[in-house]
Amino acid sequence: MTKVSVIVPAYNAMTYLSKTIDSVLEQTFTDFEVIIVYDGSSDDIEKWVDTITDNRVRLIHQINQGASIARNNGIAHAKGDYIAFLDSDDLWEPTKLEKQVNCLDNNPDTGLVYSWISSIDANGNYRGKIYASHTEGSVWEKLIENNIVRSCSAAIVRRECFEKLGVFDTSLKFAEDWEMWIRIASSYSFAVIKEPLVYYRHHSNNKSKNYIKKVDNFRIIIEKSFQSVPFELLHLRNKSYSRINIVFAWKCIQSQYPDSNQAENFRQQALKHNPLMTFSKENVRLTIAIFLMRCFGSNGYIKFVNQLNQTRKLVGNFTR
Repeated sequence: MTKVSVIVPAYNAMTYLSKTIDSVLEQTFTDFEVIIVYDGSSDDIEKWVDTITDNRVRLIHQINQGASIARNNGIAHAKGDYIAFLDSDDLWEPTKLEKQVNCLDNNPDTGLVYSWISSIDANGNYRGKIYASHTEGSVWEKLIENNIVRSCSAAIVRRECFEKLGVFDTSLKFAEDWEMWIRIASSYSFAVIKEPLVYYRHHSNNKSKNYIKKVDNFRIIIEKSFQSVPFELLHLRNKSYSRINIVFAWKCIQSQYPDSNQAENFRQQALKHNPLMTFSKENVRLTIAIFLMRCFGSNGYIKFVNQLNQTRKLVGNFTR
């Protein structure tokens, strides 16, 4: 029996896929298989896979149906006790699997282990930002408010979680991973490796840039998640809606076509759902960002942010 199955959905992915798979094959932990799910794309993934001599890598096919069905297809073909996910444009640190597998082996009540994430650009350069969360143990209340895992590439999941709770909800077109983690958190503990073991690549084709289409999906996920919770937890629903509106406000600021007015609308909705958000650092930062964009325009704001990111990058490179 293989210990870990690594599932990599691949749709027109050859720009980054080779380096992504290399980051798996260079893992210090070696008892794994790699399942590349060829999602009906038009590139030369099949020919490229044929050149791979490592027999731990295999390719399965499906007509183009999206990442959720591809991950479910991969789970159905997986032989591993643990299931890890890796997006076709992300990278892993060499010790990622070793550290997460050790955590699962030593904590039988833990269903999911995630890690911190470093942000890189299209060329693989560090962008000066690390996504870090210290939340572990019983995480449902935190997770329903904010996706602490952030990326599928950061998660490794005990196989029995899918056998007990089902697989990814294919009716969802966005944030289906968040909904899956919420279900797992209802029955299992989470653990976190408190160091960046994943490199999340930002580029023009990231699915996460399709922001506005996510609104209905998030509402569906929130309502679905609160259908059967105890009465004393229902107050968290407003916190969840507040956080989602804050997220969308930032997306309006950071999108290809920034819209400060729409960002302000989302911000106001967030405060209506949770007035205490008024005093949060996140709301203060968001308010300043909207103010700067209105004063200096989107180009001026982008120049300011780019300069800030350059400073972060220099500090980050100095301290790493």
